[in-house]
Amino acid sequence: MDNLKELESTAEEVLGKLRSHRLFQSTWDTAAFIIFLLFLGTVLLLLLLACLHCCCCYRSSRSQKVRTKQVNPMGVNNLALEP
Repeated sequence: MDNLKELESTAEEVLGKLRSHRLFQSTWDTAAFIIFLLFLGTVLLLLLLACLHCCCCYRSSRSQKVRTKQVNPMGVNNLALEP
């Protein structure tokens, strides 16, 4: 019963803030929320770029690497390692 009263008082507090159109009590709350949203947006952008890189660029770069190994070998043969 005590939990129900506590939940009810919390709900009334949240609804009171919504009714007053003042969700944040200070400018620091607003700044922290904006910084959180920027962080979240940056993380989502990086995830999107990583997915695009894996899906789109992996196939083309892999086929180019295979072709370069077959057509034009890079580097110099080290004759000192041969018996």
